[in-house]
Amino acid sequence: MSPTHPTSSLHRLLKGVSLFSLALASGLYPALAQEAVTLETVVVSGNGGDGTGPGGGVTADGYVATRAEVGTKTDTPLVKVPQAINVVTSQQLEDRKVQTLKEALDYTPGIVNQAFGFDNRFDSFYIRGFNVTYDAVYRDGLRELPGNFSLFKTEPYGLDAISILKGPSSVLYGGGAPGGIVNLVSKRPTEDTYRVIEGQIGNNSRYQSQFDLSGPVAGNDNVLYRLTGLYRDADTDLRSVPDDRIFIAPAVTFRSDDRDTSLTLLGEYSHAEVGGNASFFNEDGRITNLESGDPASGPFVQDQGRVGYEFKHRFNETWSVRQNLRYAHIYADVPYGQIDAIAPDRLTAQRSSWIIQDKLDSLAVDNQAQAEFQTGTVDHTVLMGLDYNHVDVDDRIGYGPAPDLDLVSLNYGAQPFERPDYNYRNVTTKQHQTGAYLQDQLEWNSFILTLGGRYDWVSNKDHDNDLGSDTKQDDTNFSGRVGLGYLFDNGIAPYVSYSTSFSPTIGANADGTSFKPTEGEQVEAGIKYQPTDLNLTASAAVFNIVQSNVLAPDETNPLFQVQRGEVRSRGLELEAATSLPNGINLTAAYTYLDLEITEGDNVGSTPSGIPAHQFAVWGDYTFVNGPAEGLGLGLGLRVEGKSFGDDANTLKNDARLLVDASVTYDFSKLSESMKGTQAKLNVKNVFDDREPTYSGTYGYRGEGRQIIGSLRYQF
Repeated sequence: MSPTHPTSSLHRLLKGVSLFSLALASGLYPALAQEAVTLETVVVSGNGGDGTGPGGGVTADGYVATRAEVGTKTDTPLVKVPQAINVVTSQQLEDRKVQTLKEALDYTPGIVNQAFGFDNRFDSFYIRGFNVTYDAVYRDGLRELPGNFSLFKTEPYGLDAISILKGPSSVLYGGGAPGGIVNLVSKRPTEDTYRVIEGQIGNNSRYQSQFDLSGPVAGNDNVLYRLTGLYRDADTDLRSVPDDRIFIAPAVTFRSDDRDTSLTLLGEYSHAEVGGNASFFNEDGRITNLESGDPASGPFVQDQGRVGYEFKHRFNETWSVRQNLRYAHIYADVPYGQIDAIAPDRLTAQRSSWIIQDKLDSLAVDNQAQAEFQTGTVDHTVLMGLDYNHVDVDDRIGYGPAPDLDLVSLNYGAQPFERPDYNYRNVTTKQHQTGAYLQDQLEWNSFILTLGGRYDWVSNKDHDNDLGSDTKQDDTNFSGRVGLGYLFDNGIAPYVSYSTSFSPTIGANADGTSFKPTEGEQVEAGIKYQPTDLNLTASAAVFNIVQSNVLAPDETNPLFQVQRGEVRSRGLELEAATSLPNGINLTAAYTYLDLEITEGDNVGSTPSGIPAHQFAVWGDYTFVNGPAEGLGLGLGLRVEGKSFGDDANTLKNDARLLVDASVTYDFSKLSESMKGTQAKLNVKNVFDDREPTYSGTYGYRGEGRQIIGSLRYQF
């Protein structure tokens, strides 16, 4: 049996808030809505309103982002950055009631997140054809270094925005995939008072409540706070996979009267219980309807916490310094059962019992000094940085026998699963990475030249605790970027850039050989459009990327991954977003991707699971006058083209169309006393498409229809 996790006072507190919010949603406290104060809705985006900081703040109006620090680590308009950047704003997260990081990226060009079907264990996705699950997720500008199963679980309700920097980005961030990086921007304290509680009810016995409170402390504008929390009790389409979570994230900002100095403290704790095995049994290369997992094995339990700070100080008009630091810990306990084979008589399925336990501790710090000055007619923004990342992971794996599954009665959960010993793997991994970087953004007339270089020192050590043996690898690498753009007065900005990547990779393949670092390079050209008289942004980019040592699923052992020789990715990305005063919000994206294995096995083939064409559009319209005033309607279409189900390209996945929709009503249009009360119904995958997708010759089934009804009250 899996170890128990005692219910804490925090658990009881959040559950109490959950019951209160759901009671409000059910109409048990109608008097409360009558006492709603008349505060205007606050759309929170970025880093709490101060516009700059080391954490990758975002400035946005509705669906339209104008600034995101992810591209340069400085407060630079997106049109001046010589690489493609996509931003999922806070309003997009709210309008679609996003529940996972993968869902948040559904309408972003260049991203594939359906290759492995429904799996709430991890946020697995590809950028520009490269799997970035393990080496490209950042939180507030600092990399979230993972272990084997100790990957950080992202709660979207704790985010202000998500910014995606496309292409190799090691010049500023060190480790990173050549497809790009995803930077998660945490909610930060706001200058204005902001208080929201919300209850949600959905299919699969889903119950959730959440709250978000922010503003000055005791009326002191120099001390701001934010407290965000969530409680969820839910099942999923699979009987062995729950979707339960507790999340709480406090934040406090201290700042000087002149706003030249500020310190923001950021914390988070989450407890998640999901399924250790979300797959379906595959037989003879085809997926079946048999769930491979069993609820009797127990849930995948993960406790995760982080604490850190962001500090910044401006000395004068020229010099400023910033520091961003975070310590994080993960405990992941993953018991699960799996079907190994069907008996010859087809009456029973033979199974095994597995256990994976990861403990992870990580420390990340990024120190920056910025100088703004002129040399003649050229404006300079010079950034100097020194960052350090450390991760320590204990990874243990064991397996043993499990009772057969009766294929007639399908007696899932009726037989006990013994927790096996750790007899398969017992390894401690430690990695240190130090990077020094220098960047200069030069502006002359309407030309913008961006130059950057970085040098990394990386040490990786694996210690086999059973054998007492060590495997150590030290690497150094120089990464660079050069980009040139031109900003026309009408908001059009063409650009061209060259950038490289270097990514140390934690872990090993099935035979215990440590993964080698990856290297990549990209040439990109594009055009961005951001008019000054319209809340609109549009962009187009073409690119060519080459990377060696690409990670891919191990087709003979799904617990591990393997490395290919070389992959080339080239393609086209288009994106547009707008939010207009007449109630229209719209985002649209198109991706064409030509992906090819150029060295190693299956040369000339396309890596599996990645479609050549993708199109996504989400539109939201709110009636601003007339009898339907306050009613909002949303509709989303996601089209995935055909893809290959194996790297040999002998198996094909059909194209598919997924539909999402929403209906919203603002009750303040009925009565001023109900101001701040909003009801919403969101349906994802309206037509319940559960057709399987094959990747790495293994079949995965997508998530079925998801229905969430919510009642939100802002006061």
